[in-house]
Amino acid sequence: MTLLTLLDDHTPLAGRLAMGVEYDGSAYCGYQFLKHSPSVQAAFEKALTKVASQPIRVHASGRTDSGVHATRQVVHFDTPVPRSQKAWVFGVNANLPRDIAVRWVKEVPETFHSRLKALARRYRYILLNQPSRPVLERANVTWCRDPLDADAMHRAAQALVGEHDFSSFRAAGCQSRTPWRHLHFIEVHRHGPLVVVDVQGNAFLHHMIRNIVGALVAVGRGERDDDYLSDLMALKDRTQGNVTAPACGLHFVDSLYDDHWGLPRELLGPNLLAFLGEWTGERALPDCPIIDFRRGRPVAVEGEGI
Repeated sequence: MTLLTLLDDHTPLAGRLAMGVEYDGSAYCGYQFLKHSPSVQAAFEKALTKVASQPIRVHASGRTDSGVHATRQVVHFDTPVPRSQKAWVFGVNANLPRDIAVRWVKEVPETFHSRLKALARRYRYILLNQPSRPVLERANVTWCRDPLDADAMHRAAQALVGEHDFSSFRAAGCQSRTPWRHLHFIEVHRHGPLVVVDVQGNAFLHHMIRNIVGALVAVGRGERDDDYLSDLMALKDRTQGNVTAPACGLHFVDSLYDDHWGLPRELLGPNLLAFLGEWTGERALPDCPIIDFRRGRPVAVEGEGI
């Protein structure tokens, strides 16, 4: 697997296009457009509109909250305007702020939909566990100066794997119609001073991962035992949980699709974890109804629940 590929400067791309986007979410209200605050979507659509010389609407694989980062946000849009691969990538990047960038672009069939065809989403939450506060990493990690037992955190997290009612880990303002989600896996590992919570699921509730991490930190500090997250989930009451972990440590690192779409494989981010060497799609997906449903699902009306 090569990290460097040359962008084609001759073959025109038009119709339905998919793009891989990364961003530092520190200055944004999240991915989705909001009237009262800057968003990644608004900046991205503005840049695409300049390159295409016509209004462009973008559909994304998932939404991220205010302050959350992404290394592989997959989007798609439709345009009759032909541009080469190099022109799309370089042109859009030239019109984006420095904290957002396009990584790749690919022509896809009209049946592709970045959200409705996504089989899973994957996040990584990074805790910097050391006595001194971070400097170079301060916008991309959450600092925890108390010693954390990553093994205990991992054991406690396993109660969340599978399909459950995650009411105890959803934000009060969550707009999802159901608190049920399917977690494919959740792992906690230490890499030197970094404690990484790696989680994949079909979808996530508002603040769900950050609320889980807040509870796991209590376990890691020794304030709670290994059964703590299992007990919290059984309560189905968010008010009984811990504080919500800060947004700066959360990274949206992957959207998984069937191989037949031919989307590029990428080294999973963020770059702080590049030494792990894990590539997109490396984990096998579980055998569950939602994945079978997504694989056979036609492109539906925009706005339908995920």
